[in-house]
Amino acid sequence: MSDLRQILRRLRSAKKMTQDQTGAAINVSGSLIAAIESGRLVPQPDTAERLDAFFGTGDEIQRAADAVREDAQAPWLRPWTENERRAVLLRAFQPNLIPGLLQTEAYTRAVLSGGRLPDEAVERTTQVRKERQAATVDRPEPPMVTAVLGESVLRCGPPEVMKDQLEHLVDIGHRNRVQVLVVPRTAGLHIGMSGPFVLAALPGGVRAGYLDDQLRGRVVTDPAELTGLELAWEIVTGLALPVDQSRDLIVKAVEEHG
Repeated sequence: MSDLRQILRRLRSAKKMTQDQTGAAINVSGSLIAAIESGRLVPQPDTAERLDAFFGTGDEIQRAADAVREDAQAPWLRPWTENERRAVLLRAFQPNLIPGLLQTEAYTRAVLSGGRLPDEAVERTTQVRKERQAATVDRPEPPMVTAVLGESVLRCGPPEVMKDQLEHLVDIGHRNRVQVLVVPRTAGLHIGMSGPFVLAALPGGVRAGYLDDQLRGRVVTDPAELTGLELAWEIVTGLALPVDQSRDLIVKAVEEHG
């Protein structure tokens, strides 16, 4: 992040421009320029491109911004994000949290802040997750996505954050390529309680899985392990409520959060 901050400050100082003037020159706010220079924000690709064009720096700012995104993403996560971008089908089970690809920014910040991360790290990671969403569920030809959640997920979090997050789940669940299912508390103990996982179907019939824990995640490609995850998926989806009943439960939770 320091390289990007130093580059922008140096270029702006050379032109003897304030942050507000620089922002106005590329149609963004001065506060956004300030956030980039302080390390709280990484410019979106189009913003970095406009900055390069304004300062006549080729792709220097774009490359610096890409480097920050790369650094913000754990090395073990990078192969999986590539799978997300290529996937034609994603199936995610999460017993404790909203899956990352369906999170609002406020929810992501709330989860990350609970881990006592520095504010700068929270903002960087939140932005990287937003870009993963843009490259996956919000891309022009998105994959089919099915997310299965434990019911307790709907009631865990600050009410103002959860209300917006659950409304987002309802909205995104209306897309014809996204399904959100809920495993009710009445399902009792089941194999999914051992932890979250994701299954991806890639072009050419290639399969991959992803497991996450407190320390790191790992990509699963071993056929036997994938078969085990497929079995777990069949079990948790068998326990989940149908789409309409799941949506009704989410709407009820929205009302509970006021």
